[in-house]
Amino acid sequence: MDDVANEITPPDWLIDTTPATIEETLQERGKRYGNFLKHAIIAQDIKRAMQRSANWTALSDDQKEALEMIAHKIGRILNGDPNYHDSWFDIMGYTKLVADVLKA
Repeated sequence: MDDVANEITPPDWLIDTTPATIEETLQERGKRYGNFLKHAIIAQDIKRAMQRSANWTALSDDQKEALEMIAHKIGRILNGDPNYHDSWFDIMGYTKLVADVLKA
């Protein structure tokens, strides 16, 4: 009986694949999103353009935050892997959060 139990492999979702160190995490993120300094320039340029717009001060905090997070995601797309599904999916999530507030 013990031999059978030792042969059972847990499903993938039970196996911890979390990087062990911050260095490993940063290396993994760099492969996905590109160089952080280059990403920061892109994202901050987008955010500055938004902040210079006539309506920026009229936005609520949640609207500003959603747009800033979208700028962050766009920066990742433009600087890193443009085919990474989660980056595009997250943008939809931020727009839905604001849309839900406006609908309520």
